[in-house]
Amino acid sequence: MQQPSPTFFNLLELEDLAAGIIPRAAFDYITRGAGDEQTLRENRNAFSRYFVDQRILSGKTVQNLQTEVFGSQLRAPIMVSAMAAHGLVHPSAESATARGAAAYGTLLGVSTVATQNLEQIAAASQGDKWFQCYLTRDSGFNRELLQRAKAAGYKAIVLTADVTVGGNREQDRRNALRLPTPGNFLDSEGRNRDIDLTFNSSIGLDSLDFVRRHTSGLPLIVKGVTTQADARAVLQHGVDAIQVSNHGGRQLDGSPAAIDSLRRVADEVCGRVPLIFDSGIRRGLDVFKAVAAGADLVAVGRPVLYGLALNGWQGVQAVLEQLEQELRIVMQLSGAATLADIRDTPLVPQPSAR
Repeated sequence: MQQPSPTFFNLLELEDLAAGIIPRAAFDYITRGAGDEQTLRENRNAFSRYFVDQRILSGKTVQNLQTEVFGSQLRAPIMVSAMAAHGLVHPSAESATARGAAAYGTLLGVSTVATQNLEQIAAASQGDKWFQCYLTRDSGFNRELLQRAKAAGYKAIVLTADVTVGGNREQDRRNALRLPTPGNFLDSEGRNRDIDLTFNSSIGLDSLDFVRRHTSGLPLIVKGVTTQADARAVLQHGVDAIQVSNHGGRQLDGSPAAIDSLRRVADEVCGRVPLIFDSGIRRGLDVFKAVAAGADLVAVGRPVLYGLALNGWQGVQAVLEQLEQELRIVMQLSGAATLADIRDTPLVPQPSAR
């Protein structure tokens, strides 16, 4: 029988709770960032540089938050970001995360380097899923994975463009971290496959064509866009959506806070394609600010793994419920009854940030 989840009142508290049960090396792998962790810190700190322009006497109450993206109906503009190796924190791994996301009513992002393989995760719930693709040096394997994702019913492909080499994660080296082989890299007998799994360090705009060829008909999202120039380039190449992300501070340290990048990219995109945002989300207020800054959908990462560690699929659901509860409070107090109202709410920079 599932044990009751430890009491928590916000997602910031989950990290300390999870630290008590996740093995140290695995916990550091999840929580820490690259290099001096400047970007990791900035992802959180930057939200505090923006304030909500509160309206009163609107006579409105918060309506439903239903969001549609590529035909998927979501309970709110919140999804689960793709993350590696859920099996580090819970034996049910991504299957439990899939169940929790579906129970809440949202999308699950599934990583190439998930503990379980594409088919296992697809079968774990009826909820919609996106496949986050890392391109390796083995083009045959890349082609196979993309075709498997389409065959298994994944609703979109997210090409990860900001991982052409692993980030400088010093704590993982100190811990001599050894991750288990991802499920997609094993054969039917559970043995390592003879394939080159090194990240392709030379992916370019032609990589978008490669993905499209092997997943014909599925929406293509590019993840890792943080500049107006890159947004312009991928739009010209016909992508269906953009995910603004600095990989949670795990890749290029010293890059700007993700919420700052979102505002610039949104100015370039001007609503032409959906914008997904991740990196640093811990509060419903963060979700509100991201939507006000131009995001159509907000992806949450690390707290989902903490919830999974603490209480399996129900912990995942509880994390998403907490975010929505906080978002609704912020909306009501700010005079924003709908998602459209949030988008019309100005964010006021603090004086020193102007």
